[in-house]
This record gives sequence, C-alpha cells and structure tokens, in this order.
Amino acid sequence: MSEATMTRREWLLTDRPQSRLQARLGRAYVAWRRFTANKLAVIGLVIILGLVFLAIFAPLLAPHSPYIGDLAKARLLAPGAGHWLGTDDQGRDILSRLIYGSRLTLQVVLLVAVIAAPIGLLVGTVAGYAGGWVDAVLMRITDIFLAFPKLVLALAFVAALGPGIGNAIIAIAITSWPPYARIARAETLTVRNSDYIQAVQLMGASPWRIVLRHIMPLCISSLIVRVTLDMAGIILTAAGLGFLGLGAQPPLPEWGAMIASGRRFILDQWWVAAAPGVAILIVSLGFNLLGDGLRDALDPRGSGQ
Repeated sequence: MSEATMTRREWLLTDRPQSRLQARLGRAYVAWRRFTANKLAVIGLVIILGLVFLAIFAPLLAPHSPYIGDLAKARLLAPGAGHWLGTDDQGRDILSRLIYGSRLTLQVVLLVAVIAAPIGLLVGTVAGYAGGWVDAVLMRITDIFLAFPKLVLALAFVAALGPGIGNAIIAIAITSWPPYARIARAETLTVRNSDYIQAVQLMGASPWRIVLRHIMPLCISSLIVRVTLDMAGIILTAAGLGFLGLGAQPPLPEWGAMIASGRRFILDQWWVAAAPGVAILIVSLGFNLLGDGLRDALDPRGSGQ
C-alpha cells in the first residue's frame, strides 16, 4: 500500500509527464499540497463547506419553520433549550432562519460570480490583447465604475431596478466586474508578446481564438483567487442592501434584513441582531481565509512550499 502510494506520488510529481492529463493532475496535486500546508486556509475551506452543507440540508437541519412563528407565546424569547438562538419579534426561530438564510447567501455569491467574472475576464483580455483605442475605451469605462464606491453604485442600480433579491444580485454583479477586468488585462499584457502567443499567431489563429482559447485560460487562476477574496465583500454588500430594505424582502430570511429587523431591540434583545451578524462575520472570514490559501496555492511564482 505504501509503495503504491509512493508510486502514484512520483507519477504526479514527475518533471516529464507523458500526457496532458498527467501534467494537469500533477499541477493540481502540487497546488493541493500548497493549499493544505496553510492551516488557516483549510479552516476557511471547512467553514465554506459547512455553509454549503447547511444550504443543501436546510429542511432537515432547521428545527422550526423560518417563516412562521408563534407571535403570542414565542416573541423575543432569549436563547434556550427550545430555541437555541432565541426568537425574533415575529416569534420565529432565529437558528432556523439563519440556516435557510445560508441558501440566499450562497445564491448571491454564486450568481454574482457567474455573472461578473466572465464579463470582467472578457473585457480585460480583449482590452489587453487588442490595445490601442479598444484598450483605452474599455479601460475608461472600467475606471468610471471603479470611481464609485461599490455599495453606493449598487444602491443606485437597485433604486433604478426596484427592491428584490434578483435585482440586488444584478446590481452587485454590475458593480463587481471592473476589478476582474483589471486583473485579466494585466495578465494579458504579460503574455501577449510571449513566444507561445506568437507561435499561435504564426499558425493563423484569429484574434478571437487566441483570446478565448489561449489567453483566457492563463488568466483563470488569478481570477479565481480574486473572486474568492471578493466573496466577503459581496456578502457584505448584499447584507447592506438587505439592511436598507433594498435586497431580499420579508419574510425571506436574509441575514442583512434580519439585522435590520433586530436593530430596534439591540439593547434588550441583543440576540436578534447579533446572531445574523456573527453568521456574516464567520462566513466572510471563511471566504477570506480560503482566498488567501488559493492565492498561495495557485501562484506559480510562489515559494513552492
């Protein structure tokens, strides 16, 4: 068993791979070793996997309904045996609402990443490869978006689109793509004149094929790191919109909206606002730790730990 394990390890770490699959598996194995060497990054991964677990099995894990409470008998109960995190002003179990709220949190971060990251990647690679007036126009548009604070710009878009979780996701995605475009452009400028790209040009590949098939894949690792690090900011922006009443609407158990409903009782019934606030803190910390670990693991210019 030990010999077989060592044989697989040597096969993954060889400097002369026999196929593309072997080379890709070897790079993935080295990146995983770098990632697991960072204990804080592993903690961040565990937190995010825990969030995913809660979101998937929310109906099984939630002890009570997140939408219906006992207003007469269970209003603003302190944490106890019946309600581990207490109840809110509508008599609803806060723990159940937090568990179901994890679904909304994951929905926001995943949809924003799916929308914003490809837009930023396309704009950045096209600008970096084309250069000239195309680069100038695209980067000036990017600068306009970067000139405004993300939350303020998101507030403007939500005000135009109307309140709601769907419009909040669109607004956050619109304000999130410019940093990705900057990163993709910087990566493109470093490889645009490389021998590899020049060889592809000599083979007759069109500019779009070069951008889509050869430059974009080189930018993905840096983009993944930046997207992961931005997850915490996306969660805070979504919570801010929910707190202001422009995000998820009642009775959806969105964490920012839960804090907004609990701010009236912050002095006496502190748990109503504290519980969702701690949930936002833990999940944001998890994404930050995970992003730091991915940055160390995927950076080919790293120390190679």
